[in-house]
Amino acid sequence: MKKKILLIEDEELMVTLLQRKLVQDGYEVSVAKNGEDGLRLMREMKPDLVLLDIIMPKKGGFEVMEEMQKDKDLKEIPVIVISNSGQPVEIDKAQKLGASDWLIKTEFDPQEVVDKVKKQIG
Repeated sequence: MKKKILLIEDEELMVTLLQRKLVQDGYEVSVAKNGEDGLRLMREMKPDLVLLDIIMPKKGGFEVMEEMQKDKDLKEIPVIVISNSGQPVEIDKAQKLGASDWLIKTEFDPQEVVDKVKKQIG
């Protein structure tokens, strides 16, 4: 069975890069372009892992994680945060909200993403 990843990200380029790399490595990838759709899809598909952008329309990443924390089914799902800045305060807040790991867009390397995903869900 393929592991399912939900990518919640509104930047086309990031979506294309991440999706292509993860599919090549044998994962099944679904995409949501904003936090609201992301939460809805999470409930429908029960992904093994969520890749979550912080800055998005409708609901940002922190709001999504706050909602996940309130839902016993969702809060078990590992989250890797995609941060624009990598500011310590942002990463600290993400960790407090349950993020397992994070990626910084400016230092982005698709292989690093796969390594981090494998570390979380194999």
